[in-house]
Amino acid sequence: MEHQHEHESPDPHDHHAFDRDYWEEHWAPKARRNMQGDVPVHPYVEEETRDLEPATALDAGCGTGSEAIWLARQGWQVTGADISTSALATAHNREREAGLDDRLTWVETDLTTWDPGLRWDLVVTNYAHPATTQLAFYQRIAGWVVPGGTVLIVGHLDAQDDAAVGTHEHPREAMVTLSDIAALFAAPGWTLQTARENVRRVTAPDGSETVLHDVIVRARHAGEELRSTRDAGR
Repeated sequence: MEHQHEHESPDPHDHHAFDRDYWEEHWAPKARRNMQGDVPVHPYVEEETRDLEPATALDAGCGTGSEAIWLARQGWQVTGADISTSALATAHNREREAGLDDRLTWVETDLTTWDPGLRWDLVVTNYAHPATTQLAFYQRIAGWVVPGGTVLIVGHLDAQDDAAVGTHEHPREAMVTLSDIAALFAAPGWTLQTARENVRRVTAPDGSETVLHDVIVRARHAGEELRSTRDAGR
């Protein structure tokens, strides 16, 4: 479960299940072509974690491991979890090439049903598209943050404008609004530290450029439970 690094151009009005079969079909051809070693880390993980003391981290929907490996290089003890066997195989190969075996653990799992049995100082998710709604997924992974820890969410911005959807090149159900994510962290015990939108250009391995409209939310957990998505929508 992760973002489409290659940034193909799906019809934003098509329905996507985002289940195990979907992600395996997405990642397997890329793993066979060995394309994923060229995937750059997106800029937000560095910007939003540079002031944090490295400890334990979860990359929820890690795909081929770009952000997880970057965090490990900064001294974090990282768990990367994803639903795709092919993506994790590539991530594991990249970890070994980087010599970071002692700092990374990979877990193949469906994050919408997984019970990890522990919490982390930092939970990040980067363009992950679950089989549930985006907000329910964000609420779920925020529950895996220790008191005093941080959650960092990077998603595809929903401009709620059909003309704009085509520029995102992502299905409607994979996109979210800044206000909806921020509302999740309005409960006592959560401090919203970053809530912004950004537009950037990325270059794919084939040289093509894509304009990405991103939403970035970072919040600190002080011990209270996250409010429900139902309450957040009021």
